[in-house]
Amino acid sequence: MAMFPTNRGFVFFSRVAVAVAFSASILAISGCGHEPFGYVKVQGKIHYEDGTLIPASRIVVRFISQAPTPDRKITARPGDAEVNVKTGAFTNVTSHAFGDGIVPGEHKVVIVGAGDTVPEEYTKVETTPLTVNSKDSPFDLKIAKPTGK
Repeated sequence: MAMFPTNRGFVFFSRVAVAVAFSASILAISGCGHEPFGYVKVQGKIHYEDGTLIPASRIVVRFISQAPTPDRKITARPGDAEVNVKTGAFTNVTSHAFGDGIVPGEHKVVIVGAGDTVPEEYTKVETTPLTVNSKDSPFDLKIAKPTGK
């Protein structure tokens, strides 16, 4: 009878040890808030090729990194910035934490939330003709006017 409480204690201890090990591994995998990429702050302006502002109530520019990563399982988050529609300017590009910027290197630029004031090709990463390099900030993004506008 003395063995039963000891075995029960061992089973309990084993379950606790497994739970702690599992929790630690989850934290290690998630990085515990650690971000594996470095960032550079960028800013710029977006407008039509003729210099006029894009007449939209909301515009977001999104930067999608084209740089290869050391681990194919990890990709850099896109950097997003809300555009001031009255000036066309954007700052505080955010990838991981507010205003941290974008990962260094080449990026495709996609325009989100501008409705039909932007040609469709600029709204998809597969078709956007806009590309930038982080070292060229501040950016001057020029887009074509949609046909018939």
